[in-house]
Amino acid sequence: MLCVLSDTHGTDGHRLDGSLLDAVREAELVVHAGDFTTERVLDAFEAECADLRAVHGNNATPAVRERLPGECVFDHDGLSIALTHGDERDETALGLFGRQEGADLVVSGHSHQPGVTDTGDVTLLNPGSHADPRWYRPAYAELAIEKGHVEGRLREPDGEGFEEFRVRL
Repeated sequence: MLCVLSDTHGTDGHRLDGSLLDAVREAELVVHAGDFTTERVLDAFEAECADLRAVHGNNATPAVRERLPGECVFDHDGLSIALTHGDERDETALGLFGRQEGADLVVSGHSHQPGVTDTGDVTLLNPGSHADPRWYRPAYAELAIEKGHVEGRLREPDGEGFEEFRVRL
């Protein structure tokens, strides 16, 4: 299982608890689309994850920016993921980024609004913010890679699912 998060906006700790903390600890890979904010938050995440792939966000301190790229592309069990915070990209630009990188899935954050968009060529996923949802519901995403596709679900931090989706491989 992959656990996908963004926009923690913390200063001291990971801001994870309950079902979400369990999901992060159990995930074979945690993907974070940026805005840990401080190095202490990034360190706290790394301590809880078996494997973490992350980018910095627009609110990252210089120390976090030195440790994390602004974007990256990687494969995990046949799923190609293009990861960016997304603060300089609208939906069209995110789709283009994914197509240029040959990705199946583009993960971004920044807006704090959880949602999934299938562009036909690539799926766009914003997991929302688990800790600083602003005007939206707090959220994260879980992904399970199956043969030929990925089953995904947006969840609230207490584990309640509210939207299911599928990514074609």
